[in-house]
Amino acid sequence: MIDSYKHKGLRKKLIEELRTRGISNERILDAFDKVPRHYFLDLAFEMQAYSNMPFQIGAGQTISHPFTVAFQTQLLELNKGDKVLEIGTGSGFQTSILCQMGAKVFSIERQRELFIKAKSIIDQLGFNPRLFYGDGYKGQKAYAPYDHILVTCGAPFVPDALLGQLKIGGNLVIPLGAGAKQQMKRITRLSETEYNEEDFGEFSFVPMLEDRADLKH
Repeated sequence: MIDSYKHKGLRKKLIEELRTRGISNERILDAFDKVPRHYFLDLAFEMQAYSNMPFQIGAGQTISHPFTVAFQTQLLELNKGDKVLEIGTGSGFQTSILCQMGAKVFSIERQRELFIKAKSIIDQLGFNPRLFYGDGYKGQKAYAPYDHILVTCGAPFVPDALLGQLKIGGNLVIPLGAGAKQQMKRITRLSETEYNEEDFGEFSFVPMLEDRADLKH
């Protein structure tokens, strides 16, 4: 995997664009500098990798806009060493950003093609998240509770399993809505039974997939 001076220069420009759009967390911007986004895209898109655009990555899925990745990450208010459950590994780019920031990442992907491809790239970058091929709606109870849960696909509702796997004081960032557009929500767990919900505007994600009979856990 080649990371040229041109790639690095394009990354610097992207980081400045993110900064002007309100991404103020320097740890996030540093992670964007350290994790080459073009590694996660087909060679045909290599030179567009640092524009603020989504791209198809196969299996009907996309790699999100860099701004969306940065915005969701900023909402997590992540500290080094925090446990993060990511629903939707996708290309592995968001996973790698979280790893670069020092999080302990547990990530679930239900498309086998993407799971295999993302694992290969993440391994080459030297990150060590725990990756699972499985149903994101169910979370990953064996490693709960989590400081943060990040959903990277449009969810028609908030899965109870995810709320239950959240640490008290932890937060869940999720794009909520069944249509083409979703509302970005941050849900903070206040107690065993109480949650606080905040709204951060409209975004567009591919839909979170429902249960599939052929899925192996």
